[in-house]
Amino acid sequence: MKKILLLPLILLSINLFAQNNNSFIWEEDGLECTTITAGKLATVDGSVITSHSDDSHRGRTNIWVEPAADHAKGEMQKMHIRLWDKDVPGKMQRYKLVEVGEIPQVDHTFQFLNTAYPCLNEKQLAIGESTIGGHPELKSDSGMIECQRLCMLILQRCSTARQAIRMTDEVLKKYGWRDAGEVLTIADKNEVWHLEIYGPGKGRVGALWVAQRVPDDHIAVNANASTIHEIDLKNKDYFMASDNIYSLAEEFGWYDRKKDKKFDFAYVYAPESRTKIACRRREWRVFDLLAPSLKLDPNSENYPFSVKPDTLVSVADLVRVFKDYYEGTEYDMRKNITVTDKEGKTVISPMANPFMKGDELRMHKVNGGWNALGERSIAVHFTVYATIIQCRANMPDEVGALCWFALDNVASSIYVPIYGNATDLPETYKTDGRETGFSKDAAWWAFNRLGNLTCQRWGDFHKVVDKVWNPMQQEFFDKQKDIEKQALELLKSGDRKGAIQILTNFTNDCGNRAVDKAWETGDMIWTKFDGWW
Repeated sequence: MKKILLLPLILLSINLFAQNNNSFIWEEDGLECTTITAGKLATVDGSVITSHSDDSHRGRTNIWVEPAADHAKGEMQKMHIRLWDKDVPGKMQRYKLVEVGEIPQVDHTFQFLNTAYPCLNEKQLAIGESTIGGHPELKSDSGMIECQRLCMLILQRCSTARQAIRMTDEVLKKYGWRDAGEVLTIADKNEVWHLEIYGPGKGRVGALWVAQRVPDDHIAVNANASTIHEIDLKNKDYFMASDNIYSLAEEFGWYDRKKDKKFDFAYVYAPESRTKIACRRREWRVFDLLAPSLKLDPNSENYPFSVKPDTLVSVADLVRVFKDYYEGTEYDMRKNITVTDKEGKTVISPMANPFMKGDELRMHKVNGGWNALGERSIAVHFTVYATIIQCRANMPDEVGALCWFALDNVASSIYVPIYGNATDLPETYKTDGRETGFSKDAAWWAFNRLGNLTCQRWGDFHKVVDKVWNPMQQEFFDKQKDIEKQALELLKSGDRKGAIQILTNFTNDCGNRAVDKAWETGDMIWTKFDGWW
C-alpha cells in the first residue's frame, strides 16, 4: 500500500522537476558557438577552413544530405523562424519552427549537408556561425529570414563566398533579417570571409551588415563578439558592407562622422559583446594555441581580427583547439577544486570537471558563465554538434568538400569525415535525438551519454576516453588519404558514380564505427568504474 501511495508522489516530483529544470541547468541563457577560420596559405595542405561548435544546448542533433533539385517555375521556398516550444514533462526542451512567409525558389538548388545551421554544399562552399547580439534596438520582427534559413539559402544557391555575400544583401534588402546579430564565416576553395549581420531597426525590413576577408596566410576566430573594427570599403578585395552602414549608426546616435575620429564597427553596433570575458578569453586562447609567439595578453579587451599562425595549421590542430578547456592555465575552472595526493602534493581533484553546470559552479564558488567576469572555455558540455570544414582548390568538388563532424561535447567526442557529395548518411545520424529522447536510434545520445559519464570523474575518465578516440581519430586522418586517392583515380577514369560511392562508404563506415565505440566505451565506464563516483 505504501508503494502504491509513493508512486504518485514520485511522478509528481519528476513532473515538477521537469517544469522547473531551466534554473537547475541553464542559469544564464547566454550567447553560444565558436567559429575558427583559416586561409589557404595558413594550412598544411592548402585547404580553406571554416568551423563551428553549435553550443545551443537546444537545437536539433541530426544531419542529413539534402539532394540537389530542379524546381518548377513559380515554386516557392517557405521561410521559418525558431521559437521556444512549450515544455512537455518528460521531453527535452526544443525549438519549434513557425512559418512566417515564403520567397520564390530558384531553378536549381545544390546538394548540401543539412545540420541545424546548414554547413557545406557540393560546390565546396561552407559556413560556420556564431551569435553576437548587438544593440537590441536593431532587432526587427518584420523580416522573414533568420540565420538558419539564410545558411540554407546560401548553400542552395551559391558556389563562392563573394556570391554568398552578394546574395545575402539582395534577399535581406527584399525580405528582411529576423534575428539577433550573427556572424557567418563563409569559406570557398579560395578564400574565407567573416560576415556580420544585424537587423535594420524595429519595424523595418532590411538588414545591416559588414564583411571582412581573412588574409590567405592568417587564421581568425569569432566567439560571440564582434571582431570587425575599422573598415576600408575602398579595398573591395577585403571589405564589403550594406549601403546603410554609416547612416543607420548616425540615425541612432551611435556615430557622428563630424565628431568621431574613427568608425569602429564593433563598438558602434555591438559594444557590449566586447565586454564579455567569456568571449574575449576564447579569442585569446585560439590565437595563443596557434600563434603563441605573439604572447597576447589574455585580459585584453581586443585582439587582431586575424593573425598569422606560428606553423601551418592542420585539421588535427583545430581538433585540439576545439577540445580545449584552458587546461594548464590559470583560467582552468577546476584549479581551486583540489585534494592532497599520495605524495602530499596539492593537485586538482579527479572529481573536478571543466564542464560544471550552474549549480556546480555556485557550489564550488567558480565564476563561470556569461557575466562580465565569467569564464567559458572553447569546449563546453552544451555543444550539440561541431564541424571543421575543408574546402580544397587542388581537388575536384566531389573530393574536396569535406566536413569533419563531431557530436556533443568535443572534449569527449571524435570528428568523423562526411563528404559534401556523399549520397547518404547512417540512419542514427539522420535521427534527431531531441525528438526521440534517450535512444540508441540517435547517434547523438551515444556521445551525450559518454560525455556526461566522463564528467563524473573527469580526471580519470577522460584519459580512458582519449585512449579510445585518439588512435581512431588518427586512423580516420590516415585512411582519408588512401580513400581520396582511390576516388581521384576513379574520377580521372570518368567513373564519377564510383568515386562518390567510395566516399559515401567511407563516410558511413567511420560514422557507424564511432557511434558503436561511443556506446561501447560508455558501457565500459559504467561497468568497470562502478562506485568511483
